[in-house]
Amino acid sequence: MFLKKRSFSDQSKIKFPQKLVFLLLLFQWVTSVQAQKEQTISLNDAIKMAKENNMDIQKSHIEQRISEKEIDVTKNLRLPEVNFTAMYSRLSDLTEYEGAFFTDKHTYTPEPGTVIYDAVTKFDMPLYAGNKINNAISKAKQENEIAKIKLEKTENDIQLDVAATFLGIYKMMELQKIIDESIKEEQERLKEVRAFKTFGTVTKNEVLRSELQLSDRELNSLTNKKNIKIALQDFKTLLQLPEEQEISIDTTAILDETNLLKDYGFYLKETMQNEEMRIASREVEVKKTELNMIKGNYYPKVGFFGNYNLKYPDYMLFTLNRPYLYTIGQIGVEASYNLSGLYKNKARVEAAKLKVELQENESTRVKNKMEDQVFRTHTQYQEILDKFLVTEKALELAKENYRIIKVKYLNQLVLITEMVDADNALLRAKFNKVSTRIDAVMKHYELLHTAGLFNK
Repeated sequence: MFLKKRSFSDQSKIKFPQKLVFLLLLFQWVTSVQAQKEQTISLNDAIKMAKENNMDIQKSHIEQRISEKEIDVTKNLRLPEVNFTAMYSRLSDLTEYEGAFFTDKHTYTPEPGTVIYDAVTKFDMPLYAGNKINNAISKAKQENEIAKIKLEKTENDIQLDVAATFLGIYKMMELQKIIDESIKEEQERLKEVRAFKTFGTVTKNEVLRSELQLSDRELNSLTNKKNIKIALQDFKTLLQLPEEQEISIDTTAILDETNLLKDYGFYLKETMQNEEMRIASREVEVKKTELNMIKGNYYPKVGFFGNYNLKYPDYMLFTLNRPYLYTIGQIGVEASYNLSGLYKNKARVEAAKLKVELQENESTRVKNKMEDQVFRTHTQYQEILDKFLVTEKALELAKENYRIIKVKYLNQLVLITEMVDADNALLRAKFNKVSTRIDAVMKHYELLHTAGLFNK
């Protein structure tokens, strides 16, 4: 009996155990499902995620930390400047001309040689500089305060963007529900119209009109779904979520977030202390500090200085030509006054004064802008709240009108055009009701943002 030899091709056909294959496929499926698991996000969760992940907020954090370091940099101006200098050189022969026009030349070789060694340590410490150092430190602190307020403003701006995007998606989702209900209604109506056409009670034109209405609703549904998808993508970017992450929004009780509207005076008072007003005020202070720094050029500078020298050879007493290593130090107070500043600094001071005036003008402009903005937002919020009863009543009337027209249509008392008009009116009334309530939530957030109360 001969043994059958297994070839390489036969060995390649060896199968893995079926249980192992099943486990591998199951693992891949579970991994894929986990990767595609949808994340549901509430508005509060979205705001929290944006504050932690948004790139604009992170940029503001970095800028605020830079401004803190700038304070340390300006404080270092008070510290002494210390320098160390070392030198090695060789001297050439000294050529002396006793006559005029380079005549009667004599050459001398420096003694004790031509090599010079020099090491100097020197320090300078300012004692008084027209108060410019103190003003520079004050300016750095003021700019740090501005950076902190800008960080706060950036956070509030991003939070408002998050709320606007979230509520915009919510509004489109509610519209999609209304459109889906309308499509079902249009499909049922088309069946009825076709049935009427079969019995010869309506014309083909009415069938076409019903089909056209259904197609219009389906196109609206397609467009709205794409808009929702785009808005969700923008939402993920705003929250810095991964591209592949699937998300949905949690709208539970979102319409209950509107509070009772307070009087205009309350919001106006708070608005006068919001981020933009505080930044404008600090900018005026910075310009005034810069003016004081420029005025400091009118004053003398006084500094404490000292140096210590290690030299070779001794040329302090040059005529003696002493070939010795020697040390010498110096310490004292130095005062200087820039006389040209008396006439050059005047133009700088005048320019700085105009910059202060310009910034004060900008602060007033911001104040007027904030007053107009809070008044407009408060009035619009009140208008939206007043629309609640109107939209409720309009929806009731649209429902009743639709019911009456539908009964008449089924009894062949009205044309399909009146049925379509009643259906469109009902759709608008439904959307106006939910849209008005979502707009009220958004306007509430806008009012809080203008008044600087978003996080309070």
